[in-house]
Amino acid sequence: MELSFGCILSSKTNLKCGRKVYTFSMAAMEFENLFIITTVSAIGFISVFKSFINFLRWVWVMFLRPSKNLKEYGSWALITGSTDGIGKALAFDLASRGLNLVLVGRNPLKLESTSSEIHEKYGGKVGIKKIVIDLAKSSGKEIAQVIEEEIKGLDVGILINNAGVAYPYAKFFHEIDSELAESITKVNIEAATWITWSVLPGMLKKKKGAIVNIGSASTVVTPSYPLYTIYAASKAYLAMFSRCISLEYKQQGIDVQCQMHC
Repeated sequence: MELSFGCILSSKTNLKCGRKVYTFSMAAMEFENLFIITTVSAIGFISVFKSFINFLRWVWVMFLRPSKNLKEYGSWALITGSTDGIGKALAFDLASRGLNLVLVGRNPLKLESTSSEIHEKYGGKVGIKKIVIDLAKSSGKEIAQVIEEEIKGLDVGILINNAGVAYPYAKFFHEIDSELAESITKVNIEAATWITWSVLPGMLKKKKGAIVNIGSASTVVTPSYPLYTIYAASKAYLAMFSRCISLEYKQQGIDVQCQMHC
Protein backbone atom coordinates (compact mmCIF):
# COMPACT_ATOMS: atom_id res chain seq x y z
CA MET A 1 0.00 0.00 0.00
CA GLU A 2 2.77 2.46 0.82
CA LEU A 3 4.39 1.85 -2.54
CA SER A 4 1.10 2.38 -4.35
CA PHE A 5 0.40 5.57 -2.36
CA GLY A 6 3.90 6.89 -3.20
CA CYS A 7 3.30 6.21 -6.86
CA ILE A 8 0.02 8.11 -6.69
CA LEU A 9 1.72 11.07 -5.04
CA SER A 10 4.49 10.99 -7.62
CA SER A 11 1.99 10.92 -10.46
CA LYS A 12 0.08 13.89 -9.03
CA THR A 13 3.30 15.85 -8.58
CA ASN A 14 4.42 15.12 -12.16
CA LEU A 15 0.97 16.11 -13.43
CA LYS A 16 1.12 19.44 -11.63
CA CYS A 17 4.66 20.09 -12.92
CA GLY A 18 3.58 19.18 -16.44
CA ARG A 19 0.69 21.62 -16.24
CA LYS A 20 3.02 24.38 -15.06
CA VAL A 21 5.49 23.68 -17.86
CA TYR A 22 2.65 23.63 -20.41
CA THR A 23 1.22 26.89 -19.05
CA PHE A 24 4.67 28.52 -19.18
CA SER A 25 5.22 27.30 -22.74
CA MET A 26 1.88 28.70 -23.85
CA ALA A 27 2.65 32.04 -22.21
CA ALA A 28 6.06 32.14 -23.91
CA MET A 29 4.49 31.38 -27.30
CA GLU A 30 1.86 34.07 -26.81
CA PHE A 31 4.54 36.59 -25.89
CA GLU A 32 6.62 35.63 -28.91
CA ASN A 33 3.63 35.98 -31.23
CA LEU A 34 2.72 39.32 -29.66
CA PHE A 35 6.32 40.53 -30.11
CA ILE A 36 6.37 39.49 -33.77
CA ILE A 37 3.02 41.12 -34.48
CA THR A 38 4.06 44.32 -32.70
CA THR A 39 7.39 44.46 -34.54
CA VAL A 40 5.85 43.84 -37.96
CA SER A 41 3.14 46.42 -37.26
CA ALA A 42 5.73 49.00 -36.19
CA ILE A 43 7.81 48.40 -39.33
CA GLY A 44 4.68 48.66 -41.47
CA PHE A 45 3.63 51.89 -39.75
CA ILE A 46 7.08 53.42 -40.18
CA SER A 47 7.10 52.46 -43.88
CA VAL A 48 3.64 53.91 -44.50
CA PHE A 49 4.46 57.04 -42.51
CA LYS A 50 7.68 57.55 -44.47
CA SER A 51 5.81 57.17 -47.76
CA PHE A 52 3.20 59.65 -46.57
CA ILE A 53 5.87 62.19 -45.60
CA ASN A 54 7.54 61.76 -49.00
CA PHE A 55 4.17 62.30 -50.70
CA LEU A 56 3.55 65.48 -48.70
CA ARG A 57 7.06 66.69 -49.57
CA TRP A 58 6.36 66.03 -53.26
CA VAL A 59 3.06 67.96 -53.10
CA TRP A 60 4.85 70.84 -51.40
CA VAL A 61 7.67 70.95 -53.95
CA MET A 62 5.46 70.52 -57.01
CA PHE A 63 2.43 72.66 -56.13
CA LEU A 64 2.79 74.71 -52.96
CA ARG A 65 6.39 75.87 -52.60
CA PRO A 66 6.87 79.47 -53.75
CA SER A 67 9.02 79.78 -56.87
CA LYS A 68 12.67 80.65 -56.44
CA ASN A 69 14.01 83.96 -57.67
CA LEU A 70 16.38 82.58 -60.30
CA LYS A 71 18.14 85.93 -60.70
CA GLU A 72 19.76 85.26 -57.33
CA TYR A 73 22.03 82.80 -59.12
CA GLY A 74 23.12 85.40 -61.67
CA SER A 75 21.74 87.69 -64.35
CA TRP A 76 22.51 85.40 -67.30
CA ALA A 77 21.40 81.86 -68.21
CA LEU A 78 23.15 79.73 -70.81
CA ILE A 79 21.01 77.22 -72.73
CA THR A 80 22.22 74.70 -75.30
CA GLY A 81 19.83 73.36 -77.92
CA SER A 82 17.79 76.53 -77.42
CA THR A 83 16.07 76.83 -80.81
CA ASP A 84 13.63 73.90 -80.59
CA GLY A 85 11.48 71.93 -78.17
CA ILE A 86 12.40 71.90 -74.49
CA GLY A 87 15.35 74.27 -74.91
CA LYS A 88 13.26 76.92 -76.65
CA ALA A 89 10.48 76.63 -74.06
CA LEU A 90 13.04 77.05 -71.26
CA ALA A 91 14.49 80.12 -73.00
CA PHE A 92 11.08 81.79 -73.07
CA ASP A 93 10.38 80.83 -69.46
CA LEU A 94 13.68 82.24 -68.20
CA ALA A 95 13.16 85.40 -70.26
CA SER A 96 9.76 85.84 -68.59
CA ARG A 97 11.60 85.79 -65.25
CA GLY A 98 13.86 88.63 -66.33
CA LEU A 99 17.04 86.69 -67.03
CA ASN A 100 19.36 87.52 -69.90
CA LEU A 101 20.07 84.62 -72.23
CA VAL A 102 23.07 83.02 -73.89
CA LEU A 103 21.57 80.89 -76.65
CA VAL A 104 23.76 78.11 -78.03
CA GLY A 105 22.92 76.36 -81.29
CA ARG A 106 24.35 75.20 -84.59
CA ASN A 107 21.89 76.93 -86.92
CA PRO A 108 22.38 80.72 -87.11
CA LEU A 109 19.01 81.26 -88.78
CA LYS A 110 17.15 79.41 -86.01
CA LEU A 111 19.11 81.29 -83.36
CA GLU A 112 18.20 84.60 -84.96
CA SER A 113 14.53 83.56 -85.24
CA THR A 114 14.35 82.48 -81.58
CA SER A 115 16.10 85.65 -80.48
CA SER A 116 13.66 87.79 -82.47
CA GLU A 117 10.66 85.98 -81.01
CA ILE A 118 11.92 86.55 -77.46
CA HIS A 119 12.65 90.23 -78.15
CA GLU A 120 9.24 90.65 -79.72
CA LYS A 121 7.53 89.21 -76.65
CA TYR A 122 9.63 90.76 -73.90
CA GLY A 123 11.05 93.82 -75.62
CA GLY A 124 14.33 95.24 -74.41
CA LYS A 125 14.00 93.72 -70.94
CA VAL A 126 16.04 90.68 -71.93
CA GLY A 127 19.60 90.74 -73.21
CA ILE A 128 20.46 87.97 -75.66
CA LYS A 129 23.83 86.67 -76.79
CA LYS A 130 24.02 84.02 -79.53
CA ILE A 131 26.74 81.39 -79.86
CA VAL A 132 26.85 79.44 -83.11
CA ILE A 133 28.67 76.14 -82.72
CA ASP A 134 28.07 72.60 -83.97
CA LEU A 135 28.61 70.48 -80.86
CA ALA A 136 28.63 67.28 -82.90
CA LYS A 137 31.57 68.42 -85.02
CA SER A 138 33.65 70.25 -82.43
CA SER A 139 36.18 68.76 -80.05
CA GLY A 140 35.82 69.17 -76.32
CA LYS A 141 38.72 71.61 -76.25
CA GLU A 142 37.18 73.72 -79.03
CA ILE A 143 33.82 73.81 -77.25
CA ALA A 144 35.44 74.89 -73.98
CA GLN A 145 37.44 77.66 -75.70
CA VAL A 146 34.40 79.07 -77.50
CA ILE A 147 32.18 79.05 -74.41
CA GLU A 148 34.85 80.57 -72.16
CA GLU A 149 35.53 83.35 -74.65
CA GLU A 150 31.85 84.16 -75.32
CA ILE A 151 30.74 84.32 -71.66
CA LYS A 152 33.74 86.33 -70.48
CA GLY A 153 32.46 89.20 -68.34
CA LEU A 154 28.91 87.78 -68.07
CA ASP A 155 27.36 86.83 -64.74
CA VAL A 156 26.23 83.35 -65.83
CA GLY A 157 24.31 81.88 -62.91
CA ILE A 158 22.32 79.15 -64.68
CA LEU A 159 23.49 76.52 -67.14
CA ILE A 160 21.04 74.24 -68.93
CA ASN A 161 22.63 71.41 -70.90
CA ASN A 162 19.67 70.63 -73.13
CA ALA A 163 21.28 69.86 -76.50
CA GLY A 164 20.96 66.20 -77.36
CA VAL A 165 20.95 63.72 -80.21
CA ALA A 166 18.71 60.65 -80.34
CA TYR A 167 18.00 57.80 -82.74
CA PRO A 168 15.61 58.64 -85.60
CA TYR A 169 13.99 55.27 -84.92
CA ALA A 170 14.75 52.05 -83.04
CA LYS A 171 17.88 50.21 -84.22
CA PHE A 172 19.95 47.24 -83.21
CA PHE A 173 23.39 48.24 -81.97
CA HIS A 174 25.20 46.78 -85.01
CA GLU A 175 22.92 48.74 -87.39
CA ILE A 176 23.97 52.17 -86.08
CA ASP A 177 26.24 54.07 -88.44
CA SER A 178 29.41 55.59 -87.06
CA GLU A 179 28.29 59.17 -87.71
CA LEU A 180 25.17 58.82 -85.55
CA ALA A 181 27.08 57.02 -82.80
CA GLU A 182 29.72 59.76 -82.74
CA SER A 183 27.12 62.55 -82.75
CA ILE A 184 25.29 61.05 -79.76
CA THR A 185 28.44 60.61 -77.69
CA LYS A 186 29.86 64.03 -78.61
CA VAL A 187 26.68 66.05 -78.01
CA ASN A 188 25.07 64.14 -75.14
CA ILE A 189 28.26 63.37 -73.21
CA GLU A 190 31.29 65.33 -74.36
CA ALA A 191 29.64 68.71 -75.01
CA ALA A 192 27.68 68.70 -71.74
CA THR A 193 30.85 67.83 -69.84
CA TRP A 194 33.04 70.51 -71.38
CA ILE A 195 30.42 73.26 -71.25
CA THR A 196 29.89 72.54 -67.55
CA TRP A 197 33.67 72.62 -67.08
CA SER A 198 33.78 76.04 -68.80
CA VAL A 199 30.96 77.64 -66.80
CA LEU A 200 31.75 76.17 -63.38
CA PRO A 201 34.76 78.40 -62.43
CA GLY A 202 32.60 81.55 -62.58
CA MET A 203 30.02 79.96 -60.32
CA LEU A 204 32.68 78.85 -57.86
CA LYS A 205 34.11 82.36 -57.73
CA LYS A 206 30.80 83.82 -56.53
CA LYS A 207 29.79 80.62 -54.66
CA LYS A 208 26.40 80.25 -56.29
CA GLY A 209 24.94 78.82 -59.45
CA ALA A 210 22.58 76.23 -60.90
CA ILE A 211 23.31 73.50 -63.44
CA VAL A 212 20.45 71.57 -65.05
CA ASN A 213 21.18 68.58 -67.27
CA ILE A 214 18.33 67.26 -69.37
CA GLY A 215 18.29 63.50 -68.97
CA SER A 216 15.84 60.77 -69.88
CA ALA A 217 13.32 58.68 -67.97
CA SER A 218 14.89 55.65 -69.66
CA THR A 219 17.61 55.75 -67.00
CA VAL A 220 15.23 55.32 -64.07
CA VAL A 221 11.98 53.79 -65.31
CA THR A 222 13.36 50.73 -67.08
CA PRO A 223 16.30 48.45 -66.20
CA SER A 224 17.40 48.57 -69.85
CA TYR A 225 16.45 50.37 -73.05
CA PRO A 226 17.22 48.05 -75.97
CA LEU A 227 17.27 49.36 -79.55
CA TYR A 228 18.29 52.78 -78.21
CA THR A 229 21.47 51.57 -76.55
CA ILE A 230 23.91 54.44 -77.12
CA TYR A 231 21.28 57.10 -76.46
CA ALA A 232 20.20 55.46 -73.18
CA ALA A 233 23.82 54.99 -72.11
CA SER A 234 24.59 58.65 -72.81
CA LYS A 235 21.66 59.77 -70.66
CA ALA A 236 22.75 57.40 -67.89
CA TYR A 237 26.11 59.17 -67.99
CA LEU A 238 24.38 62.53 -67.53
CA ALA A 239 22.43 61.21 -64.54
CA MET A 240 25.58 59.93 -62.82
CA PHE A 241 27.56 63.03 -63.81
CA SER A 242 24.87 65.22 -62.24
CA ARG A 243 24.79 63.26 -58.98
CA CYS A 244 28.57 63.35 -58.65
CA ILE A 245 29.11 67.06 -59.27
CA SER A 246 26.10 67.84 -57.08
CA LEU A 247 27.91 66.23 -54.14
CA GLU A 248 31.21 67.87 -55.08
CA TYR A 249 29.87 71.42 -55.26
CA LYS A 250 26.78 71.52 -53.04
CA GLN A 251 28.79 73.09 -50.23
CA GLN A 252 29.98 75.75 -52.67
CA GLY A 253 26.42 77.00 -53.20
CA ILE A 254 25.96 75.31 -56.59
CA ASP A 255 22.74 73.37 -57.20
CA VAL A 256 22.84 70.55 -59.75
CA GLN A 257 19.88 68.64 -61.14
CA CYS A 258 19.27 66.07 -63.85
CA GLN A 259 15.72 66.54 -65.11
CA MET A 260 14.15 63.37 -66.55
CA HIS A 261 11.65 63.49 -69.36
CA CYS A 262 9.88 60.79 -71.33
